[in-house]
Amino acid sequence: MTDSVNEQIAKLESQVDVLLKHCARLREENRVLLESQTSLNAERAALIEKNDVARARIEAMIGRLKALEQNA
Repeated sequence: MTDSVNEQIAKLESQVDVLLKHCARLREENRVLLESQTSLNAERAALIEKNDVARARIEAMIGRLKALEQNA
């Protein structure tokens, strides 16, 4: 009986160790993913800003071209 209980405890300890390792791995993976998400969000914001600047410049050029066309 004692061997059976000891075996069950050893098995449970082993399972707990496996779960702890999985938790640590998932915690690290989550940290890396959050860092990546933060970086990608910053990059996206920068690209949106560049796109807005380019759009404004193009619209300004179109406006100047239309003005030149009307004066010609």
